[in-house]
Amino acid sequence: MGTPSQQVFWFASRAFGIIAVIMLGVSVTVGLAMSGKLMRRPGLPAKLKRFHESATLVTLGLIATHAGLLLFDSYLKPGLAGIAVPFTLAYRPLFTGLGIIAGWLAAILGLSFYVRKRIGAKTWRFMHRFTIVIYLLALIHVIGSGTDAQSPWMIAMLTALTAPIAFAFTYRILPSTPRKTPRLAAG
Repeated sequence: MGTPSQQVFWFASRAFGIIAVIMLGVSVTVGLAMSGKLMRRPGLPAKLKRFHESATLVTLGLIATHAGLLLFDSYLKPGLAGIAVPFTLAYRPLFTGLGIIAGWLAAILGLSFYVRKRIGAKTWRFMHRFTIVIYLLALIHVIGSGTDAQSPWMIAMLTALTAPIAFAFTYRILPSTPRKTPRLAAG
């Protein structure tokens, strides 16, 4: 691959990719916690909504930076199509392609908040049900194309990110149990 100075964009892209997947995991966890009503303290939903929106925007910026830095990689030389069009990059095309799809879907869903009134809350909520797909595609991308994917620290990090998502997703999709209402005494 060359000297470290020649790999600076590769290293930087990897770093931004790692931070992006962390922020994606945090954003998805918070979104699932909000939609599943896992946290019910007064005033908390509004704070979580603002944090979720901000985390999503930061994640989108990190994803764009992760891909954009590769344009300057003198070894990979992906070109604009290589970072924007799924399955065109020669480096692990299936896994990088799934990452590109995840990036585009993240942009669509993340930015859909700003057109929520135009598309309607029902459509917006329906679209957001597919957020878990974005996380899974990003996870597959990291595992399949990440040069650190087999490292113990990466496995631990991905496990730590995925566990609360799996819990919150399972909680969200399970049917809610009806609450028992007290019976009035006859008499």
